[in-house]
Amino acid sequence: YRYTRTFKAQRGQNGSGSDCYGAGGEDMVLRVPVGTTISDKATGQALVDLNTDGQQVMIAKGGNGGLGNIHFKSSINRSPRQCTKGEPGEEFELYLELKVLADVGLLGMPNAGKSTFIRSVSAAKPKVADYPFTTLHPNLGVVRVDAERSFVIADVPGLIEGAAEGAGLGHQFLRHLARTSLLLHLVDIAPFDESVNPVEEAKAIVNELKKYDEALYHKPRWLVLNKIDMVPDAKQVVADFVKAYGWQGRVFAISAISGVGCKELTYAIMEHLEQVRAQAQAEQEETTVHETTKSISVTE
Repeated sequence: YRYTRTFKAQRGQNGSGSDCYGAGGEDMVLRVPVGTTISDKATGQALVDLNTDGQQVMIAKGGNGGLGNIHFKSSINRSPRQCTKGEPGEEFELYLELKVLADVGLLGMPNAGKSTFIRSVSAAKPKVADYPFTTLHPNLGVVRVDAERSFVIADVPGLIEGAAEGAGLGHQFLRHLARTSLLLHLVDIAPFDESVNPVEEAKAIVNELKKYDEALYHKPRWLVLNKIDMVPDAKQVVADFVKAYGWQGRVFAISAISGVGCKELTYAIMEHLEQVRAQAQAEQEETTVHETTKSISVTE
C-alpha cells in the first residue's frame, strides 16, 4: 500500500429492459498481514485489530441501487417514467499499522547483541556487523525448545538516549513489541569503549521505553547481560551491575556469540510463556462460564 493509496470498489450495473435488475458490483478485498490494526484517520478511532489468520471484517459498505420504473407501475399507470436514484457507498480514509505478532521482544542499545542472540537461538539470520543500527527493520525468529514447544521472538532496531526526540531511528519500531508477553532487555556488559557505562545505558533505554508507552514500560521485563564471556569475574560483574542498576527482577548472564547461558534462558522463557497462556485460558474459560450463567433464566 506504499504506492497505491486509493481503492474503489466496482460500480454496480444499471438496470435494463424486460424487468432486469442491475447486477451488484463485486466486493473489493484488501489483504493485509496478520497483526494489522485499522483506524479511522480522521478521528483516530480504532476500527479493528486483525490478529488472527484468515480474519475478515467489512470496513465500508457499498451503496444501494435506486428503483426503476417497474416499481411505479400500476393499473392506471402502465408505462411509468419515474425512477429514484441510488445511494452512494461508504467512504473512509484509513490508517493501517502493522504490529508484528511475537511472544518475546528484544530491547536494547544498538550493538547490544540482539541480532546475534536471535541468530543463536533460532533459524533467523538477521544481519550482524560491528557498527550501530545494523538492524533496520524487525526480524522474527522461531525458537524451538523441543519437538512440540516453541515461541516467536522479535528483534527490533536498537534504541538510544533521546529516541523520543527522534535520535537514532526514534521510537518507530517499538510498536512491534506491543503484542509480546515478555521483554528481554539486552545489555552489553563488556563494551569496547571503556568510556561507556552499561548501567547508564540500561537506564537510558528504560527511560525511553517509559516515554513511549506506559503499558509497554510495565510489561514483564527480564534483564539479560550479554558478552559475559568477555569479563574476568562474571559472577561479581553481574552482582555489581544489578546493585548499581537497582534491578530486582530476573537476570540472566549469557554470551550470544558462544551460546553460554542461551539454552537456560530459552527454557525459562518457555516456562514463563506457558504460565501466561495457561492463565489466559483459565480467565477465558471463567469469562465464558460467567456469560453463560448470566444468559440462563429460571422460571417457575
